[in-house]
Amino acid sequence: MKRIVLFLATNLAIVFVLSITLRLLGVERILDEQGVGLDLNSLLVFAAVIGFGGSFISLAISKWTAKRMTGARVIERPSNATEQWLVQTVERQAQKAGIGMPEVAIFDSPDPNAFATGWNKNDALVAVSTGLLQHMNEEEVEAVLGHEVSHVANGDMVTLALIQGVVNTFVIFLSRVIGHMVDRVVFKTERGHGPAFWITSIVAEIILGILASMIVAWFSRQREFRADAGGAHLAGKQKMISALDKLRRYTGEAHLPDQMAAFGISGTTLAGLFRSHPPLEVRIRALQAHA
Repeated sequence: MKRIVLFLATNLAIVFVLSITLRLLGVERILDEQGVGLDLNSLLVFAAVIGFGGSFISLAISKWTAKRMTGARVIERPSNATEQWLVQTVERQAQKAGIGMPEVAIFDSPDPNAFATGWNKNDALVAVSTGLLQHMNEEEVEAVLGHEVSHVANGDMVTLALIQGVVNTFVIFLSRVIGHMVDRVVFKTERGHGPAFWITSIVAEIILGILASMIVAWFSRQREFRADAGGAHLAGKQKMISALDKLRRYTGEAHLPDQMAAFGISGTTLAGLFRSHPPLEVRIRALQAHA
């Protein structure tokens, strides 16, 4: 989850900065065609520049951002047996997965956690928390590392950036269209854009952004199943199941009814649509059913 949160937070911040910068530079004036209409072609280009710009800039600086936000310390020269083992394990798994050796880091957190990030498969970062090393045995940590290495090998961060770019683009595009229609139809602004355009656009962008986040969350959940399978391939199926079960017991995640777990859902509440990870019980059952 930390990988997704870091990426989304950085993406939103960059999109906001780009939007404000272009607005101050007067670029958004292209949206108003001679004061009477909306240039949809120009608007789409404008939305794509901001949408994909924010997504790919956040991807490009994802390693730097992750290190700063988590305080992750990259293991340059292992200082103990644990660090030596971490580096050797990631190196072995990276070779098996056919990717370049990622940087290996440790960050201080009492919770068992890990993440992988980076702009391409051969320039990635794999980090584990101190809590993970304390609460899981060596085989379980190996499985977690395999899970994260699989995220890198699958190109999940790049795919996420593409999906986020498309989502950003349509959110920005549709919010401006809605703002324009409200400004013209409801408030009868005849030339330029009045306050209603800016207020409505901002509100629509927030609402559409929340709805669009469900798409990104759905994609993230699908990637977790594939990364679990990858972790099982790199470290062993039983090790991956054991690691997920340990995490489930540590976090206190309740067992789901058989009918729900079979369909891979976390419940009927709306909150389930915003989860970046499937319930651990569902992930365990998916691995158990995996050949």
